[in-house]
Amino acid sequence: MSDDHKHRARIFLHRGNLTEARAAWEAAVADDRAANNPGELSDSLGNLGNTCALLHDFSKAEDCYREVLSIQRTERNQHAIAHTLVNLGNLHIGTDRPEKARPYYLEALDLLKPLNDHRALGILSHNLGMEEARQANWDEAVAHFRDALESHRVVGNEDGLAVTYSHMGRTFFEAGRLVEAERCLNNASEHFVKLGQPQGEAAVLRLLADLYEHQRDSLSAIRSLERLTVVLQSFGETLTSADLDRLMRLRKTGG
Repeated sequence: MSDDHKHRARIFLHRGNLTEARAAWEAAVADDRAANNPGELSDSLGNLGNTCALLHDFSKAEDCYREVLSIQRTERNQHAIAHTLVNLGNLHIGTDRPEKARPYYLEALDLLKPLNDHRALGILSHNLGMEEARQANWDEAVAHFRDALESHRVVGNEDGLAVTYSHMGRTFFEAGRLVEAERCLNNASEHFVKLGQPQGEAAVLRLLADLYEHQRDSLSAIRSLERLTVVLQSFGETLTSADLDRLMRLRKTGG
């Protein structure tokens, strides 16, 4: 019966029916407990936790992940433990408790490095960089972002490179390191163009316009906003009134 429940759960998830998926995973968990099958129970609990997290039932998701972690520690599956630790960290980020996420992330990092799981390391290092940046720990944030970039390159994660360059650029900007910020943001823009992700490019262009205006480089700010206009049009949007006012002002004063 457990396999039937799991099959139904996956179908419900594919259809976006999270409530029914949760009920099916709960039935699978009950069956795996009755069968005294720790490996299958761990898998079902993990999926139940993921589904509860999507439903914003973070308390239940945390309970599931903690039980999964207990099973995995008994079986000493380091790779699985690391991923569950990341899930627990992500839950705390989702509930605006970043200070509680950090210990889980750091333990996961220690486990993943010897395993050379660069896909997971890239995401995890990026998350750590984001948390350090939120606390204005600029040097620590940059160090984590650089680690993330290195891991993204190893596995060829273009999405990861684009997003990490973008956040690293913002971090440099907020730290007042404008030359490095510009370099990172231009790299991010190139990756978003390569990926065909105009929304990502638009966010970077708006930040570049802020940077150039801060540098009193009106011409470059104008060019960024003009490019932003074109990119927004490509997915059916237009400049905000604030950006339009800014563009008109820059053209009058510095164009």
